[in-house]
Amino acid sequence: MLHAVLFVLFAAVPALAAGGGEEGGHDGLLFPLLNFALLIAVLVYFTRKPIQTFFAERRRSIHTDLEQSAELQRQAEERHAKFQRRLVELERELEEIRRLGRERADAEREQILTDARESAARIERTARSAIDQELRRAREKLRDEASDLAVELAAGLLGERVTDQDRDRLVDEFIARVEQTPAAAARREN
Repeated sequence: MLHAVLFVLFAAVPALAAGGGEEGGHDGLLFPLLNFALLIAVLVYFTRKPIQTFFAERRRSIHTDLEQSAELQRQAEERHAKFQRRLVELERELEEIRRLGRERADAEREQILTDARESAARIERTARSAIDQELRRAREKLRDEASDLAVELAAGLLGERVTDQDRDRLVDEFIARVEQTPAAAARREN
């Protein structure tokens, strides 16, 4: 293409040089117009096919680029829609996780409260049992002390009130009972 333009320019230079001597009239304009027309004709003749090919290729390239960009846009829109759906699903999943977390926390709180109530009841039962045992021990100890005290008081009273005659009489009664016991046992054996 560059060669064709240079050829036309070199062809036009002698024509300009030949017509440059005259002044005035139509002859002075005729050669520049002819040179210009010749230049245009040569340019059209030599550059028509390459220009048509260039523009056809450019048109195909633009068309291909438009198709590719439309395909890329379609893919991007599909990905965008997919991400939007995924985002909605994630929001649902997140809400479900939150709901489950609240339910688990409530259930665990209830379980902890139930365990605490049961533990308090066990502690109360254990404390009552311990109190009851201590009361029984205290009562037994009090009975033992009371019986010991009663024995001491009785012994003191007996010591003060029982005379030698009463002692002799008690010993005789005891011996009589002991003697009757073997005789009664012998009768039973017979």
